[in-house]
Amino acid sequence: MVRLRQVVELPAVDSERLTDRISIGVLARIVPRDLVDEALVETKRQERRTRLLPARVMVYFTMAMCLFFDDDYEEVMRKLAGALRWLGNWKGDWQVPTSGAISQARIRLGAAPLKLLFERVAVPVAGRGTKGAWLRSRRLTAIDGFFLDAADTPENVARFGRHTNGHKASALPQVHVVALAECGTHAILAAAVGPRASDERTLAATLFDACEPGMLLTADRNFYGRDLWHQALDTGADLLWRVRSNLALPVIQPLPDGSYLSIVINPKLSGKRREQLIVDARAGRDFPEDYATPVRVIEYTVPDRTGAGTGELICLITNILDHTDISAVELATGYHERWEIERIFDEVKTHQRGEARSVSIGQCTTYESGHRSGLVGTWPTDLEVRCAARC
Repeated sequence: MVRLRQVVELPAVDSERLTDRISIGVLARIVPRDLVDEALVETKRQERRTRLLPARVMVYFTMAMCLFFDDDYEEVMRKLAGALRWLGNWKGDWQVPTSGAISQARIRLGAAPLKLLFERVAVPVAGRGTKGAWLRSRRLTAIDGFFLDAADTPENVARFGRHTNGHKASALPQVHVVALAECGTHAILAAAVGPRASDERTLAATLFDACEPGMLLTADRNFYGRDLWHQALDTGADLLWRVRSNLALPVIQPLPDGSYLSIVINPKLSGKRREQLIVDARAGRDFPEDYATPVRVIEYTVPDRTGAGTGELICLITNILDHTDISAVELATGYHERWEIERIFDEVKTHQRGEARSVSIGQCTTYESGHRSGLVGTWPTDLEVRCAARC
């Protein structure tokens, strides 16, 4: 059995680059030691005795794994220690522990400190001059989801499950991730992790605490639902969501910019009650809030679009009712900045994790701690961060 204090002598790292040290230096600046210590205290992961691999070191190690995804445990630990020594944050001689000792320390650390640390670090970062980050005075954000393959272990299958079409199941278990991101900087502001079969809207609802007044939250048509729309409105953020073409949106008042005011009617109302509600809205009469929600509708097509979706009518709704505040053309342009979150996911799934790789994981707690550390790593977007965890 490998014991924690077992160490091995390893040769010097010939391939270590100055950029490796700088990357860790930036990470240490973005995630300062005091913040790490606070997270450890609040999650009750601080040590009661001196260890070769203290919890603070393991927090930085887990984040460093996301920077150096191709390296093994010992190599990552060696780079971490070397960079911190180079920065003057590491004193004295220290031998690199074995992989078994590092694995034990990671399991002991768990996911909670990384989750809390991510929540503390992940905040909007765009300045007023940041390109693509603003629509007039509103900060452009987007919410969307994606899937990550995980290693085929009994723990992962039990925790996350496989994708199935009713006849065949996927070779690997899959993790469902829904994230809220700042479009202009690619900074992830909040994220939720669930099983492959988890409902995307349910995961999205857990992220709304990160929304605030002054944001413009964009979402594609898979997210719209009356309840979720109202939950998002309650945050004070403005919304710009695409909806499906079968959503009934009666024209209440056409506007000069080509958009129009409408109402989203409570589906429990039908027949004459529904018709009377539309008549009252067009006449400017008040109606109960739970009967309908006023929205502004922007409809358009993309003439030069090719492939899937050619000639498709795109329908957006927003709670920004004043067309003089932001025009329909500006809103349509701003909505397409939502595709920046797809680029973030591409970075996570392909470029930062390596091609054709699954998340290598022995225990669910280890996966989730690594996943959170990867999201912490996406915050300083200039770093070459490996956003998927592995053991």
